[in-house]
Amino acid sequence: MPLKMHVAVEKLRLSAPFRISGFVFEEQDVVLVTLDDGRHQGRGEASGVYYLGDTAQSMVASIEAARAAIEQGIDRAALQKLLQPGGARNAVDCALWELDARRIGTTVWELAGVPAPKPLVTTFTLGADEPAVMAAGARKYAEAKSLKLKLTGELAVDLARVRAVREARPEVWMGVDANQGYGIDTLDALIAGLRPANVSLLEQPLKRGREADLNGFKSPIPIAADESVLSLKDVAGLVGRFDVVNIKLDKCGGLTEGLAMAHAARRIGLRVMVGNMVGTSLAMAPAFVLGQLCDVVDLDGPIFLAKDRTPGMTYSKGSAWSSEQVWGGTHA
Repeated sequence: MPLKMHVAVEKLRLSAPFRISGFVFEEQDVVLVTLDDGRHQGRGEASGVYYLGDTAQSMVASIEAARAAIEQGIDRAALQKLLQPGGARNAVDCALWELDARRIGTTVWELAGVPAPKPLVTTFTLGADEPAVMAAGARKYAEAKSLKLKLTGELAVDLARVRAVREARPEVWMGVDANQGYGIDTLDALIAGLRPANVSLLEQPLKRGREADLNGFKSPIPIAADESVLSLKDVAGLVGRFDVVNIKLDKCGGLTEGLAMAHAARRIGLRVMVGNMVGTSLAMAPAFVLGQLCDVVDLDGPIFLAKDRTPGMTYSKGSAWSSEQVWGGTHA
């Protein structure tokens, strides 16, 4: 069935600057795709992958180059071959999921064969800052059951950050995200400093491309791959190096491949995490469906925005919830 596609770029402003290793976010352009068959609509939002140069402009260019094929009535399987993994495919893929669900009067989770959604305990992320500031941030997230700390690769400062947050919140699950800030020569020292603070996950300590440095490395703290795993083709190579796969729909190109990655990771003994780039609840909602299959959930993106979409995700008692009114089908 022919489709009409609308593509827009929207600027999201963060409520405060957000710092990670090597980058500070203050605002983010996102691409919004709407597909309309004359009776039903489907929507998808993508931020792209900033460290790959996957910008709003490049995403729009990729989508526009594929406009004719998409508007002829493409399906999700054909889209996987038409567009490469990345933000452009993510926006279109998620729009197709919602459109397909609405066409047949069901939900995306039912269409995907995922268990009935339940609220998911999500990490609340603390951007890299002075230890006392991060500790104050941890106290501000009073309902949080799970915290993720951004590190910068400065060992002494990073460990001070971790200690300060742990002292402020002794009861929460804690993970840290090194964002490629360390090398194999400093990894033992980092892990030794994290263990007394009862850190449960170390995300992406080494640079993408240095995965082989982890061959034979034994860590008492599970190590998650983020930048080292972009799409399905990267999953098999993580065995023996990483323990957890962090799936982000902007990296892999949508819910279709995200689900395939989760199932593939399980088959080879890896744990599964769902993460997010900067985005509104419209970007989080498809990842919320994937999150029903995950061990670790990081879907706090909307809480950093000056303004989210309405209706949006709800955050209560440390958990995230997304209804079909946010995204996901049923109503025509």
